[in-house]
Amino acid sequence: MISAFPQIWQQKLKENRFTELTPIQKELFDIISQGDNVLGISPTGTGKTLAYLFPSLLKLEKGQAQQLLILAANTELAGQIFKVTKEWAEPLGLRAQLFISGSSQKRQIERLKKGPEILIGTPGRVFELIKLKKIKMMKVDSIILDEYDELLSGSQHSFTDNIIKRAARKQQLIYIGASQPTDKNLLAADTRIIDLSAQIHNHIAHYYIQTDKRSRSELLRKFANIPEFRALVFFNKLSDLGACEERLQYRGAAVASLASDINIKERKAVLEQFKNRELSLLLATDLAARGIDINGLEYVINFETAHDKEVYTHRAGRTGRMGHSGAVITFITHNEELKKLQKFADVSEVYLKNQQLYLKE
Repeated sequence: MISAFPQIWQQKLKENRFTELTPIQKELFDIISQGDNVLGISPTGTGKTLAYLFPSLLKLEKGQAQQLLILAANTELAGQIFKVTKEWAEPLGLRAQLFISGSSQKRQIERLKKGPEILIGTPGRVFELIKLKKIKMMKVDSIILDEYDELLSGSQHSFTDNIIKRAARKQQLIYIGASQPTDKNLLAADTRIIDLSAQIHNHIAHYYIQTDKRSRSELLRKFANIPEFRALVFFNKLSDLGACEERLQYRGAAVASLASDINIKERKAVLEQFKNRELSLLLATDLAARGIDINGLEYVINFETAHDKEVYTHRAGRTGRMGHSGAVITFITHNEELKKLQKFADVSEVYLKNQQLYLKE
């Protein structure tokens, strides 16, 4: 299949040592190429973005504006998709533009005048531009819903629904996510479902550390002091995150958080620091961490056991992406928490000593 890609793409694939498509990329390629509606389900880190981009970009006609619309669940994910799309679209002479809240609407309208073939954005801003008749849904041939479960629920649902309703009936709908839909009636009637959610990440190790609740912040501080250590730390509660961040920063640890109340500029700066290894720990809730993609992230730490298996799987998928090895460490206090964790993954107990992790015998 790769051998049939344009020569300019093959050169890029070679540079990235990309020799074979991932399972989800193989499964979706022909379906999307044929224009069928499809739901692609695959764990985080299995190459879902390129799974829809490869066939979708190859279908586009250069110079014809607003052919492809990609909706993302949040600004961070939209930014990640935009970055990847530009990388593969520009060699084909195709233009992509990003439309998110928090950025100048006037500037975005000016960019639309240049006639980009690909539109990427969050539902709220995209719908504003549709109402202003700047984005013309009758032109759009395909709509992609990345993190479709988020887009079809909560505050996003009405925007997404209104966008789809304004589309022509012949338009292709592509739903992408990591889990099965709770309500299949939310999908287009003739949607094919490709479910690869059972894929096992053998390159991700799952561990737990026994610690009492009051010692968890101190344990995180010890991790932050390990040279070259880097972890995304998940909290179930925003209040726990805030209190922990305050304690760690007071003790001089190189940590920062992605709290939901920080603005886009601050969020971007914090992520860059973390990617550049200026921070050891990045603290986040599940909501704030949606869309984060950090190449080669070594560790995910759960400050406490995740609410359910789906949440745990989403968190674990932030490490061990695209075949890289990674590890997930969960802090455990009570035996009930361990029993719950054992339903999510095959876990081994470890302990931290002299800045090294050791398996408990």
